[in-house]
Amino acid sequence: MNIEHARTFLTVADTGSFVAAADRLHVTQSTVSARIRALEEQLGSTLFTRNKSGAVLTAQGRRFLKHAGQMVRALERARQDVGLPKAFRARVVIGARFGLWDGLMMRWFASMKKAQPQVSLHSEIGFEPDLMQALVESRMDIGVMFTPQRRPMLELLPLLTERLVLVSTDATGALQPDSYIHVDWGPEFDTQFRASFPDFPGPAVSVNIAWLGLEYLKINRGSGYFPQRLVQRQIDAGRLFPVRGAPVFELPAWIVIRADRDKALIDPMIRSLVAGGAPL
Repeated sequence: MNIEHARTFLTVADTGSFVAAADRLHVTQSTVSARIRALEEQLGSTLFTRNKSGAVLTAQGRRFLKHAGQMVRALERARQDVGLPKAFRARVVIGARFGLWDGLMMRWFASMKKAQPQVSLHSEIGFEPDLMQALVESRMDIGVMFTPQRRPMLELLPLLTERLVLVSTDATGALQPDSYIHVDWGPEFDTQFRASFPDFPGPAVSVNIAWLGLEYLKINRGSGYFPQRLVQRQIDAGRLFPVRGAPVFELPAWIVIRADRDKALIDPMIRSLVAGGAPL
């Protein structure tokens, strides 16, 4: 069985759409359709019900879901084992948003290197769709993100809740459209922001990584929403100032792991991350 067909099946099942699957896999929709059709012919079963709203797993498709995941996972593990130097007994891939690596997970990652010297560790930066896809396809063992989606074979564990505070380079600053930089913290933050500032016309400048936003403020000055744990030192030093009366938004961060993980290997790491990820 072609492993790319199994990967494509998992992507369609995850996105619920042939179009979205094609976009995520960087192939044409016709390629996705051809792969699924070949897989269905090989299995002798219809795996998806196609309709205007997307693609829904059939009963046979739901039964195949577990097997497809096992196939992809087995191949990834085989690749890791074959290419793993003899000095290591296992390899663990960890992915997270940039803002969660910064000031939080990097300390934990460094401690894991000392605690697990016989484990090869690989870290990645990504956004939720890519992190989720890597977990679904078993290319990643641990994902840490803000807005995960519940999926079969994946477990969600709470890590911490970020407190997003509005800070300004001006002690008397306020939220001004022409000087506000908008950091994309995901749909939950956007909903909270719009509800709190219904008349705000929209940001003139936006970024998808907090670090870029902070660097922008250094050069151009202005205001923006950032995790308190990242900006508290700058507030204490008088380089940034909390905007008085501005609402504080809460953004939960989650750990996402596979249900069929190597629990003896992964779970101690998770316990260590949760212990170190308590709210600051």
